[in-house]
Amino acid sequence: MKEKLNLLNDYLFMKYMGEKGDEEQLTAFLNAVLRRTGKGEISSVNIIENKALAAEILGGKTCVLDLRAVLANGAKVNIEVQLADQGNMERRSLYYWSREFVGGINSGQNYAELPEVIAVNIIDFEFMPSVDEIQTSFHLWEDRHKDKMLTDALEMHFVNMFKFRRIKEPDIINNPLHRWLAFFSRETDESTMKQIIDMDKAIEKAHKKVVFVSCDAETLHVYHMRELAEMDRVCGVNYARREGITIGEKRGEQRGIALGKQEGITIGKQEGIALGEQKALSQYVFKLSQKSKSPKEISELIDLPLEEVNRILNNKSTIRS
Repeated sequence: MKEKLNLLNDYLFMKYMGEKGDEEQLTAFLNAVLRRTGKGEISSVNIIENKALAAEILGGKTCVLDLRAVLANGAKVNIEVQLADQGNMERRSLYYWSREFVGGINSGQNYAELPEVIAVNIIDFEFMPSVDEIQTSFHLWEDRHKDKMLTDALEMHFVNMFKFRRIKEPDIINNPLHRWLAFFSRETDESTMKQIIDMDKAIEKAHKKVVFVSCDAETLHVYHMRELAEMDRVCGVNYARREGITIGEKRGEQRGIALGKQEGITIGKQEGIALGEQKALSQYVFKLSQKSKSPKEISELIDLPLEEVNRILNNKSTIRS
């Protein structure tokens, strides 16, 4: 491959891990993740494909791509790649977990038939800085009796590429998760990548699939569209934050000076920043709407609830003031 691709581009990830025929590499990756909770002995998975995926993206629609599969024991797995901090990762993951959970039962069935749902989030930003491990996992425990689990229906993992890159010497020999994260990372040098591919049959198969799909012009086209869409979203959010801080600090200082107290200046800045960020975000939403983006597309592009997008668009005085 001439171009060094971002293997955590969500569309590309789906192409080499989430299609029929990718069961071997997906099983191996899940075993590497789930060994932390004692479940890393999966024998097989059934991948749930999204046949309309490419058509949706090529048709100009924005969509969140997540890989879905069912384990041999009936448990469901939802894998999402999130490379930018949008400030809502915990709730976002709960949303996708709940979608799978409630979708696991039909009207009239017993609640006991609801399957376990495992959410796996591959992230690339600072998350829970007080925890050093590259992986965290969560269940529902009783507050005062941490050994008492309410139910095993919920299991949530966060695998952190940001923290992985801090490791000076990843244990690619003995730790399969380290091998997978090194494979995913653009910073892995060629000799280490070759070593990983040679020693791990599942990663070798994933690598061959990447090489294969990257020769397809349509796949590369969609891949680059997703990369550009992510860059546009991140730039837009960062712009909104910068503008918001500038506007907010100015308003906050004025309010604080009016109060005549240093405490007032501090409080005023904090409140002003919040107001400024909201105004800048509103302006960005309005700009997207002027580019013929629908409220639903804007909601998905910048990960803002649809009702909030509609509220902003319906309140033009807030946008233009």
